[in-house]
Amino acid sequence: MSEPGSDPAAATASASVRTLRVERADAAGHLAAVEVLRAGGLVGLPTDTVYGIACALDAPDGVERLFAAKARPADRAIMVLADGLDQLAATVVLTPAARALERLWPGGLTLVLPLLPGAALPAALTFGASTLGVRVPDHPTPRALARLVGPIPTTSANRSGEPEARDAASVVAALGASLDLVLDGGTSVGGVPSTVVDCSVERPRILRQGAVPAEVIADRLDGAGIAHDPW
Repeated sequence: MSEPGSDPAAATASASVRTLRVERADAAGHLAAVEVLRAGGLVGLPTDTVYGIACALDAPDGVERLFAAKARPADRAIMVLADGLDQLAATVVLTPAARALERLWPGGLTLVLPLLPGAALPAALTFGASTLGVRVPDHPTPRALARLVGPIPTTSANRSGEPEARDAASVVAALGASLDLVLDGGTSVGGVPSTVVDCSVERPRILRQGAVPAEVIADRLDGAGIAHDPW
């Protein structure tokens, strides 16, 4: 019961604010984030481009909470960040093209890979698609979390249609009411989004030009003797 003269709405708001923790993106902060993720919570974190929000892959309704936090349309799949391609060996087909291109990681490259039959993934993650987008970012925080928790579904830390967050304070302002923990890694560098390559088809193709130049992708595939669509 509220104390006489107190404002219940203000007390509720204050309690809500107190539940959000902000930690430095260092070893101690990473461990705190792992605890939150394993408990099914949402974490804001720095990446090699902008800040993102993430959940554990096996968190009940975790992906749905990511969509709700961003007010993101449910028909837009979310990719996962990993510490390496082998983390997904039980989930996706590690195609020859993927093996050739993984040498460009960590960095701004997303690979779209076919799911293995029976892969245990949240239905909301792929929206019924038979593929999954995977990236190994060039930032220690998401890789550390993925190393300890497994690949983490991640999307940018902003409400759909609004500017992307470049620091922890912006994440708190935009999405703090929906998050359990934010890791503060300073101001992000921003920059060009990742290049997206579809490796789920016989001839790999670039779906989005981005941080990794098309000629670098072509050189890697050509060097591995893998035919690809021209670009």
